[in-house]
Amino acid sequence: MESNLWYVYMLRCEDNSIYTGIAKNYEKRFKEHLDGVGAKYTKSRKPVKIEKIFQCFTRSEASKLEYKIKKLTKIKKEKLIFE
Repeated sequence: MESNLWYVYMLRCEDNSIYTGIAKNYEKRFKEHLDGVGAKYTKSRKPVKIEKIFQCFTRSEASKLEYKIKKLTKIKKEKLIFE
């Protein structure tokens, strides 16, 4: 049975940048990023690991959280990862 949950995930890339995205299955999506499928950002900056995962109950909630995280400065994203 497939979960109705959505996830917001933060990836660390080779250049030490942070990519944020949403998915129903963040592990599958991470593998897709590794294979170069999808986001242009992770095609040129290979992801190294999943840094943080947030669980959301709806796609709308996940999209709003993703938007908020993407607006943060790098320093604030780093703080969020280690909270």
